[in-house]
Amino acid sequence: MRIVVTGGSGRLGRTLVTGLSDAGHEIVSIDREPTGDLDRPGITQFSLDLTDADATASALAGTKADALIHLAAIAVPFSAPEDVILRTNAALAQSVLGGAVRAGIHRVVAASSPTVIGYGAPRGWTPERLPLDEASPAEPWNAYALSKLLIEQTVAMLQRQTGDDVRFASFRPCYVIAPEEWAGAPTQQGHTVLERLDDPALSAPALFNYVDARDVAGFADTLLAALDDIPNGEVFFVGADDALARRPLSELLPRFHPGTEKAAAALTGSAPAFSSAKAARLLGWHPTHTWRTELVSAAAPASAPAS
Repeated sequence: MRIVVTGGSGRLGRTLVTGLSDAGHEIVSIDREPTGDLDRPGITQFSLDLTDADATASALAGTKADALIHLAAIAVPFSAPEDVILRTNAALAQSVLGGAVRAGIHRVVAASSPTVIGYGAPRGWTPERLPLDEASPAEPWNAYALSKLLIEQTVAMLQRQTGDDVRFASFRPCYVIAPEEWAGAPTQQGHTVLERLDDPALSAPALFNYVDARDVAGFADTLLAALDDIPNGEVFFVGADDALARRPLSELLPRFHPGTEKAAAALTGSAPAFSSAKAARLLGWHPTHTWRTELVSAAAPASAPAS
C-alpha cells in the first residue's frame, strides 16, 4: 500500500515508518520536521502544519494514499499546559482524520493511549478487574488522556458519517520502547529500561506496561491488511505479553495503587496489566519482543574478530 503516517519523525513514528517500509509499503511521512533517520528509498517526507485543516486535506489528497496512520500529537502528559494539550491533539485529530476522509483515503487508523482508562487518578483508581481490555471503562482524568479519548470518538464520528465507505480503527499502544532504548538510550520519561526495572516506582505510574516499537509496526501492518475483514471502527490495546517488572503485578500493583489488591490477584507470574487478546483473536497478531530477551541481546558483547 501507499501509506501516509503523521508524526513519522517521532519515537514511535520512526520505527513504524521503517517497519512498514521494510514490509514493502510506500510511505509518506508528514511531521513538523523531517528526520535523517527516514532518508531511504521508499519513504517520502515533508513538513506541514497539520492543524490547518484545508491544507492538510489538500496535501493528503495529493499523496493518493491507500491508507493513513495518525500518530501526530503532543505525546507526553503534562508536557504542555492542559488547555494546549487538549486543543492541539483534538484539532490534529479533526484536521487529519477528517482530512483523510475528504481526500478519499479509504483506510484510516488513529493512535490513542491506554491512559484513557484513567489509572493514576489523584483521588484513587480501583479497577473492577484485571487485566484491562477494550471493555474496561474509559475514565480520563487529565487533558492528555481526554484528548486521546477524543481521537477515538472522532474516529467513531467519522464512521457514522461515512458508514463502510471508509474502514477505521484505533489502537492504544502501551509504553513504547524504541529499539535503541534496549541498549541504554533514555526512554520517554528520561530513564533507561534497566532503571525502570530496577526501581519499580518508575514503571508503576504506567502499570508496568510496555511494547516494543517494532511490534507496533507489525501490528499496524497486520491491521491495515485486515481492515476490510473485521468490524469497522474497532479499538485495540497493543502491548507486550508480559509486564515490565521482575516481580508479579499481584504484588507490585497494590503497593503503588492502593485499592487494586482484589483485581491484581489475577496477575500472577509475568502477566501484564493490559490484555492484547483482542488483537490476537481478530487479527492473529502477537508481540514478538520482550524485555527478557531484548535487554540480554543489547548487552551481549560483539563477537571477537576471526583470527
